[in-house]
Amino acid sequence: MKGRVLVAGFSTRHVAQSAFRAGYEVCSVDHFCDQDLSWYTRDRIKFEDLADLPDALDQMSRRYAFDMLVVTSGAEELPSSIPLCGTPRQNVARFLDKLDIQHFFEKNMIAVPRLLPEGAFPAMIKPRCGAGGWRNAVVSTAAGQEAWELLYPGVDYIRQEMIAGIPASVCCVADGKQARAIATNEQLLQGKGSASFGFCGSITPFEHPLAGTMVKIAEQIAAASGCIGTLGIDFVVDDEQSHAIEINPRFQGTVDTVERAHGCNLFQYHVDACADILPPASPAKKQVAVRSILFADRDCTIHADLTALKNFVADIPPVGSSFETGQALVSVYGWGETRTAAMALLDKHISTVTQYIQ
Repeated sequence: MKGRVLVAGFSTRHVAQSAFRAGYEVCSVDHFCDQDLSWYTRDRIKFEDLADLPDALDQMSRRYAFDMLVVTSGAEELPSSIPLCGTPRQNVARFLDKLDIQHFFEKNMIAVPRLLPEGAFPAMIKPRCGAGGWRNAVVSTAAGQEAWELLYPGVDYIRQEMIAGIPASVCCVADGKQARAIATNEQLLQGKGSASFGFCGSITPFEHPLAGTMVKIAEQIAAASGCIGTLGIDFVVDDEQSHAIEINPRFQGTVDTVERAHGCNLFQYHVDACADILPPASPAKKQVAVRSILFADRDCTIHADLTALKNFVADIPPVGSSFETGQALVSVYGWGETRTAAMALLDKHISTVTQYIQ
């Protein structure tokens, strides 16, 4: 065993799995505590609301002595006596505020959608804080903006120009001064309803004519950010240009497809980067990997044990779990030599999962 690590945040399975495979003993503080999280962790504590996370973190830290703390979304700024492996709390705050990220891009001469003055439409509205894109929306009129404000009262937001293109990202590791791109990803979004910009999966690698340019820009951003460990840079890419959108100073939801596509271990890359060791080059592509998060299309209860499908599913809910319409059910994977082959296998696996659920 290389050491004992506590992974804390809203969702931790992807990081706990990577840490376990890297040879660490893992404990977790997590909102979901799905069945497969128990496969990779010695102990787990489930919390309901983010306000309960600090108490859960304290409780777990009293049970065991940990060598390091690794955080995911929702836990980036939490104080702890456990040594943090990642971007220091005093440095991470600026990258949790989308207005500060906007100013960072502008200061560093990075192409970014411009901020719009009040009254200019159409506009992309984004909450200044929060992850996953679930409350992002395009509004075309003042009435549409007012409706969004009523839906999310008291939420501070930014208004950006709308940029058409493919949502993508670059996973990087950085030591605070230099950075190395690990993988490019196409991001899958809901594409419908009130959460149409919500993250629901990824395809790795992102094979696009501008992928190489995107990698160079991402490494520039990651190096200038001062972040330590793994971080993700989000983009929107069209046929001519890539626009940087956000910086995620933590493990990203693309961990699974990055590791499946490149045969690497992102947790070990993260730990090494925190010790000032970056990989000499980006890992080579082994295959194309895709992850799709399935969402409930109605209120339902899962009576089937999906662990039988563990070769191509993750985030497996306990038998008897109930879900409301729109909640995430399970992650499903596909892979292959090409994007087409990976997507075809994904569709086959989704059909199997759907039969089990029904």
